[in-house]
Amino acid sequence: MDKKVVNNRKNNDSKKNLLEEKVISISKVTKVNKGGRHFRFKADVAVGNRKGLVGIGTGKANEVSEAIKKAIQAANKNVVKISLIDNRTVPHDYTSKVGRSVVLIKPAKEGRGIIAGGAARAVLELAGVKDIVVKSLGANTQINVAKATLNALQAQRTPEHIAELRGKKLEEL
Repeated sequence: MDKKVVNNRKNNDSKKNLLEEKVISISKVTKVNKGGRHFRFKADVAVGNRKGLVGIGTGKANEVSEAIKKAIQAANKNVVKISLIDNRTVPHDYTSKVGRSVVLIKPAKEGRGIIAGGAARAVLELAGVKDIVVKSLGANTQINVAKATLNALQAQRTPEHIAELRGKKLEEL
């Protein structure tokens, strides 16, 4: 029991300890030199706590496990807080573009679930979104789809936030 307390003191960032990680993609990268080919691995990882914190990162190394470890460290540095309505869906539609990948996100009714594929689904699950519809419209490069999804989630504005920006008070109905 004392060990846990010591470990928590060492890692003051307790939110990073609670983050789950999910590998989005792993690819083999080749660099051609005069002496021949040099192979490395690239990993893309999403991390989140399923309660509104999510981040993505990329890592490269000579071994897959090292690349994943580096990607997790990069993702932990890029963790952001997102706005959710009723802790289940996004406030409004949004289209985000990264590179040639275009992602459209829409709020969904309760019980609909996450209707998304691939990298977008991984980011949304780790963010804690429960009901959403996502459509990938452009290229399907996995890291770009993940980044576009994260950008769309970050761009969400709740009515309370907009009222605060305008200097008004949101009246309860």
